[in-house]
Amino acid sequence: MRQIVLDTETTGLSPSQGHRIIEIGCVELVNRRLTGRHFHRFLNPERDIDEGAERVHGISRADLENQPKFAEVAKDFLDFIRGAELVIHNAEFDVGFLEYELQLMKHSQPVITDHSGVLDTLSLARSLHPGQRNSLDALCKRYAVDASGRDLHGALIDAELLAGVYLAMTGGQTALSLEESEEDFGTAGESQPLRKRRTDLKLVVVKPNDEELVAHEALLDVIEKSGRCLWRK
Repeated sequence: MRQIVLDTETTGLSPSQGHRIIEIGCVELVNRRLTGRHFHRFLNPERDIDEGAERVHGISRADLENQPKFAEVAKDFLDFIRGAELVIHNAEFDVGFLEYELQLMKHSQPVITDHSGVLDTLSLARSLHPGQRNSLDALCKRYAVDASGRDLHGALIDAELLAGVYLAMTGGQTALSLEESEEDFGTAGESQPLRKRRTDLKLVVVKPNDEELVAHEALLDVIEKSGRCLWRK
């Protein structure tokens, strides 16, 4: 299973007002583990950046004058996401901007779902935590994902944080480092010694309560909307 966790930074809040993407950050997950592959570009938006947006991400128009335009990186971006499932927090926002950029360059396939699937982690979080704050910052705190190294929003760092949050929300697998992955499971094609099975463990089986069962079913509903849900076969 290949997934791309994606985030963008923009000049403002809405493409309907002519706002543009200034940064794209993506990290790749395969079978729920970071592969180390990523896609990251700063972009020249060819317009001014709203003061409110600049306070959020700290990127000025002058910083972007020598960066490529979206049309110049579109092929590489679409090649990177093709066939994967995009994992995005508040997907409507980012997908709206991406499709606006594709429309501006008159791309023959300007609809993102023609290239990849989309999973909205904001909708997922709201179904799991109704009535609670479900911003990325709030979810990082709730799931103990370390965001202490981030002073301002940035597309790549936010994509990395979202990867940790998504894995925690959907099963608790948060081993994000490549070193840990290789140590535990080995690199591709490399045989690993079998670990001895312990027989002295006294395992405690904790059954879910009613509230947890409801949350589990809500999560399966969300997964089912984005494709086949193996847990309901």
